[in-house]
Amino acid sequence: MAEWMGQVLRRIGRRSLILLLALALTSCAIPQIKAEDRLFLPLTADLLDVYNLPPQEFEGTTVGGLSALAYDRPRDLLYALSDDRGQFGPARFYTLAVTLKPSGPPKFDTVTLQASTPLLDAEGNPYPRGSIDPEGMALSPRDTLFISSEGDGPQSTPPFIGEFDRETGQSVATLPLPERYLPDNPDSPSRGVQNNLSLEALTVTGTSGGAGMVEPFRLFAATESALVQDYNDDPSQPLNSRFLHYLIGDDQSTLIAEHRYPLDLEPSGAVVNGLTALLAIDPAGHFLALERAFGLRGLQVKLYQLATGGATDISSIPSLSGDVSGSSPIRKQLVLDFAETPLAVDNLEGMTLGPRLPDGSQSLLMVSDNNFEGDRVTQLLLLRLQM
Repeated sequence: MAEWMGQVLRRIGRRSLILLLALALTSCAIPQIKAEDRLFLPLTADLLDVYNLPPQEFEGTTVGGLSALAYDRPRDLLYALSDDRGQFGPARFYTLAVTLKPSGPPKFDTVTLQASTPLLDAEGNPYPRGSIDPEGMALSPRDTLFISSEGDGPQSTPPFIGEFDRETGQSVATLPLPERYLPDNPDSPSRGVQNNLSLEALTVTGTSGGAGMVEPFRLFAATESALVQDYNDDPSQPLNSRFLHYLIGDDQSTLIAEHRYPLDLEPSGAVVNGLTALLAIDPAGHFLALERAFGLRGLQVKLYQLATGGATDISSIPSLSGDVSGSSPIRKQLVLDFAETPLAVDNLEGMTLGPRLPDGSQSLLMVSDNNFEGDRVTQLLLLRLQM
């Protein structure tokens, strides 16, 4: 009996030891990772410095309304798009030279305006006042600038995405835009972009093929908020922007897909709420997105990472105002809530990957739109993006 009891106790001991080891392995050694986390890159963004651009006149224009940025790495220059509709000068973008302090923590040193380039139509003429509302901009692999215009519904001015010569500012091409984006009635539209909530965000991804050759590349644009036919007035449901995916080649530009981008729920008392900027960060469908809300609770700005893999093509869905549970949206993950940063930021509307920082990490530059209001500043932000 004593020998049998010993065998039982030894077996129980071995089983207990195995069980304890199994528990230790599952609870400690193997990290628990959510399936959704595998969709995203492990990145962080840290706000390093804020530079206030002094109010000024430059080459016959009032500097302000800066709503998009594009960094020209080979030339080490920054292009900043003004959303002026012609009130304070012609439709235009500025060229800036930006330097960082040579030592110490990364901070801005100098920001110098070098040029103001008017935007011209296909015939080489300045755009008439009110006929263009430039909002999004990206430097393409073929050294041109793609610019989105929100249009003006009440004035029957349609939105568009155009390609412009970087040096002359002249339009060289216009991308096809589906009819569903074009307002059908200036007074009471039943379809199309909402006025001033239109094509706000734009980015490209792709590289030059070398020796003057440019491989086909991708362009992505998004509406700031829902189309008229997509609008849902239920405050408990998030509005959906449309995210457009173009393939750009030498002879043809094709819209190949659209995806649903769910905005954050509109804060109580918000006057403006939407997506203001997009930035492609790799060729695998990862982006950064800026969302901005303004109203009774003040200004709220958040930076998200997007993962477009697995998102449903919604180009055949006429309206997103009802039940959209059958479509998979673009997934997003919060990267930075600017309310939690030590430096106060304003109405952020543009961003671009900037130069490398002294430690080799990637910088991220942002700009605020002062709306040409005398008591608002134009801010340039410097962030470190760790990927």
